[in-house]
Amino acid sequence: MKQILFLLLCFNLFALEVSIQGAKENFQNYSILHIRNTDTFLCQDMKDDFDKTTQIACVFSKEPSAKFNTLQNDFFEITSQSKNKTFFLIIKPFYKMKLIPIIFDLQKDDTVFDAEASLSQHWMIIGYKEELPFIKHETSQEVGVNFPFTLAKDKLPYVGALDLKGNPIHIQKVQDVSDYIRIKNYYKDNKYALCLELIDEVMAEYPNSLFKSELLFYKIRVFAKQKDYDNVIESAKIYLREYSSDENVPEVLSLSAKAYSKIGLSTDADYFFDRLFSEHKDSEYCKWGYIYMGEMLEESGSASKALEFFEKALQETNDIDIAAYAAYKLARYKISYSNSKEAAKYIEKILNAKPVFFMDDLKDSKEMMYLFAEEKHFVIAADIAKVILENTTTSDDDYEVLLSKRGIWLSMSDKKEEALKSLNEYIKLYKYGTYEDEVKVAKDSLFFDNTDANLSTRLSEYDTLIETYMNDTIGNRAIYEKAKLLYENKMYSDVLGFKESILSLESEVYPDTDAIIKESAIGVMQRALKEKECQEVLNISADYNITLSNEWDEGIYECAMKGADFLLAKRIASENLKSKDLQQRKKWLYRYIKVDFATGNYSDIVEASKELIVLIQDSDDLEYRDVYRILFDTYQRLENPNKMLDAIVEIQRIYGASYLDIERYIAVMVIGNNLKDDNMVIKYAKEVDTIQKTSNSYTQSPFVEFTLYQAYINKENYKAALEIIKSLDARELDAEKRARQKYLLGTVLEKLWRDEEADAAYQAAIEAKPDSAWAKLAKSAKDI
Repeated sequence: MKQILFLLLCFNLFALEVSIQGAKENFQNYSILHIRNTDTFLCQDMKDDFDKTTQIACVFSKEPSAKFNTLQNDFFEITSQSKNKTFFLIIKPFYKMKLIPIIFDLQKDDTVFDAEASLSQHWMIIGYKEELPFIKHETSQEVGVNFPFTLAKDKLPYVGALDLKGNPIHIQKVQDVSDYIRIKNYYKDNKYALCLELIDEVMAEYPNSLFKSELLFYKIRVFAKQKDYDNVIESAKIYLREYSSDENVPEVLSLSAKAYSKIGLSTDADYFFDRLFSEHKDSEYCKWGYIYMGEMLEESGSASKALEFFEKALQETNDIDIAAYAAYKLARYKISYSNSKEAAKYIEKILNAKPVFFMDDLKDSKEMMYLFAEEKHFVIAADIAKVILENTTTSDDDYEVLLSKRGIWLSMSDKKEEALKSLNEYIKLYKYGTYEDEVKVAKDSLFFDNTDANLSTRLSEYDTLIETYMNDTIGNRAIYEKAKLLYENKMYSDVLGFKESILSLESEVYPDTDAIIKESAIGVMQRALKEKECQEVLNISADYNITLSNEWDEGIYECAMKGADFLLAKRIASENLKSKDLQQRKKWLYRYIKVDFATGNYSDIVEASKELIVLIQDSDDLEYRDVYRILFDTYQRLENPNKMLDAIVEIQRIYGASYLDIERYIAVMVIGNNLKDDNMVIKYAKEVDTIQKTSNSYTQSPFVEFTLYQAYINKENYKAALEIIKSLDARELDAEKRARQKYLLGTVLEKLWRDEEADAAYQAAIEAKPDSAWAKLAKSAKDI
């Protein structure tokens, strides 16, 4: 059986004509490309190693006056190039092709022969898939005579192409063929606005187009897709009147019936349904009619009758699209009547047979998806989401939410591994995504069964959950699980480290949280007591209402003083000042004084010191006699020299010449010097001198020697002055001080009438530091 269908596409550029014809022979499509020109031109085929034509190039001596746009159909791609005022057409095949020069015109030429031509005004290229249609290639002998073939002189009458009514078809070489192909592609790509616009343009420009019925048919289909039912009805009336025998009539009837039903004209819809069901009962569009009829009944409230038509469509059809749509309608009916289990079975059939069906109406598919999620059919909902995700890109608005929902739904099913994969994919794509929190909750909920992990791993997992999902059920559970794990491993301090979080847990859900904290606090306190960490002991006692006995106060006081927490130390000391135990009272009074001195609270020191002195003055216990030193230092800071003198007397009485008091004796020397009291200066300077000699440490030299020297001079005790100033010979002094010491030595020697020694001392002063004031004084004394 042979069927031939011709489609013609022509272009005229200068004298160049390019036309494409499409046809079918023995159910196999093929295409013929004709290239004509008024002048002869060259076409050359290029073949690969397997003798397959890979490209044909046709060369023209001049460029076209208009731009040549790239042409393409199912068999050829035709492009153009211009180089050095030479025009090229490049033809590339999608399957196979054959280049044939057309030398003879069979309407004019009676005689033909086998011609091997390189130039021709007309070239024909046949595009085909497997076998070359109509033409049988026979290999000729290399040696032979090429006899011409002559037709009979009496020619048969020639009749051109006829339409279905027997009228001649005048095929115009116009753009409507390529536009028709574009219209089909627009419709296929769901570009309905562009499709309708182009249909109107072609119908206006080519009112007698060969594709007039097809254009009107596609117009009806576009209106149906756009739900413009009024225009569907008007256009269908014209189509059914003009093309009543066309093969697309069943589809037009189904769309007309649907359009009438959608605008509420059920009587008119019934008429077209009756025609469709009676005249075209074997057509697949009859099954579409069942679905449209069911939808009309469903909208009118006859849900049970609608169900019958949906089931009828599903049972009778062999078309996967109809089956999928019918199953979808049945699923929606079932789930709307709370039969989600039956509904899920229909959706599973669609998912297995044609998952891409859910892309036809995304809004409705998503609504169905969420209904299944609400009914806790999480796998079905996740599978619908998967289909949509696989057929969209990350740039789509709903991609992020669908990806998150799919992972979350799967996490609530048994498909934990698939859930983890989906959730991880979301986290990878959307590091700071809108649904990051929900996704992490779902992901982290998968980890609570991970009891085989080691301690550090489990704690790390709990920390991540707590940090991310605080006050959430997942975060709360993580807090509880971590607290239990730490307590079981005797990590008491860590338990108390997030006490507030543990206490915030609902006691009804987690009834043993108070016990965990109390026991952990006791554990921490026991450890702190053993290690003498008194501050921590006190904190635990205060925070967890664990009362400490007085036996721990000493340790707490010592830690507070060591850590410079003087408020704490004073509070502990104050609590014990009224102790009935005299020894305890003295001890804490002394400690109270030390805290006040450290904090500069000098007025309290004076009062407290007086009280302590009363308690210890008749005692042989020297432990707290240090209070006199504190009192002296306090009076010094208060700039009370009289009280300083009283205190130094007690210090000297109790401690004698102690190195710890050397600075205090110096301070009293300064007081005596300021008062011009040489006796006081001599008394305490001698104490300092004694302390330095005893300790062999001369930190106060030469200040004390110079001061004592001057006091002796004032008292005209020149021998004592000579002895003290000469003692500096054994001390290491800088040049300035050495010059001063030698000058003073010379002065006292001179007063003792030991002039030669005095002169030698003056000379030593000059030599110690010639440019010093003491050297100048020594030189003047020497010159007298």
